[in-house]
Amino acid sequence: MLLPALLGFLIFFVTPVFLSFAYSVTDWSVYKPDINFIGLRNFAELFQDKSTVSAIEHSIRYAIIITVVQNSLAIFFAVALNNKMRTAGILKSVFFFPAMLSILVVGFLFQYIMTSLDYGLLNRVLGFIGLASVNWLGDPKLALYSVLATQVWQWTGWAMVIYIANLKSIDQGLFEAARIDGASPLQLFRSITLPLLYPAVSFNVLMSLIGGLKVFDAVFAMTKGGPGYASETIMTTVIRTGFNSGRAAYACAFCVVFFIIVFVMTRILIALFDRWGKSIA
Repeated sequence: MLLPALLGFLIFFVTPVFLSFAYSVTDWSVYKPDINFIGLRNFAELFQDKSTVSAIEHSIRYAIIITVVQNSLAIFFAVALNNKMRTAGILKSVFFFPAMLSILVVGFLFQYIMTSLDYGLLNRVLGFIGLASVNWLGDPKLALYSVLATQVWQWTGWAMVIYIANLKSIDQGLFEAARIDGASPLQLFRSITLPLLYPAVSFNVLMSLIGGLKVFDAVFAMTKGGPGYASETIMTTVIRTGFNSGRAAYACAFCVVFFIIVFVMTRILIALFDRWGKSIA
């Protein structure tokens, strides 16, 4: 029964990964019928190209910021809504609803909201309250962070639901005993809630980091990597060089670099979480 799924995994995942490593040391291109071994020339060119180096920097910065901001907000909302509130159910639905939308739909929606033209909703609101318009998607210093803000809005509710599920499994007797001993709400959170959220935190942080590193849809919908290369990420650069420019081997080399970055960053996180888990135990 596992064989069909295993074959699909081997054909559509494992094989392309190994082929990417193999093609990364060749000069394969859609414009050249012959494939020749060129060693590490693609990797040397990659790290000499300012646009690709910027894409790596943007992806790492984007992934770290969205991981910290999204999980901080999700934990805050989860703790707040885990209390018995009349509107808790409605608020949970409201926060989770954006995660049900397509990333491209959200991207195109916020492209309309953040446009610097006269019909841009966000700038119209700023003008209504007497503030100057902001070029959210056209300013090289703001474009990447504008995209990041939309993804925080979309996925914070998804992480929040996971944290709430974890909170439901915590024994409330621990909180009652701590309150009897005179613990403040901050001490309750720091000494009981946060340590016991370890399973949800480790999962959400890893998923946020990996999702941030491979971001493509939102950037494509909102900025297409612009203005210039201000919001280029690893995945947008891979698509541009591999499909638009036809430099398949160069794109494979970039994929290998991406694989190494993801592997190293996730291993660091796993090691930190293992240490945290041992300290809790």
